[in-house]
Amino acid sequence: MADDTKTEAPQSQPHQPAAPAAPPVDASGLSSFYTNWCRVTGTPEELVLDFGLNTQMGQAPAEAIKLTNRVVMNFYTAKRLLLALNAAIQRHEQVFGVLEVDIQKRVRGPGMGPR
Repeated sequence: MADDTKTEAPQSQPHQPAAPAAPPVDASGLSSFYTNWCRVTGTPEELVLDFGLNTQMGQAPAEAIKLTNRVVMNFYTAKRLLLALNAAIQRHEQVFGVLEVDIQKRVRGPGMGPR
């Protein structure tokens, strides 16, 4: 008598592209800095990000902001940075709430009317 047990053929999974592995990095020469001010300028080929520290309160600083660092990149790298920053901010806001960038709204606080 023939064996009536059937073995099922393996079901094919839809092809999922593998996430690219993160390249190894060498952080031995890395320096860190804090910034609370940024200026974005550029040329048709490159984007220029200047960073500095604004120690003055208020909208219009009375003293010049001393620039401390400059990053120059092409627009392809800038777009990848934009996407990475957007993803990081979305994750942060999902956990901690919306980041209000208007200083006047932050000072007044939620639910407070205009002054």
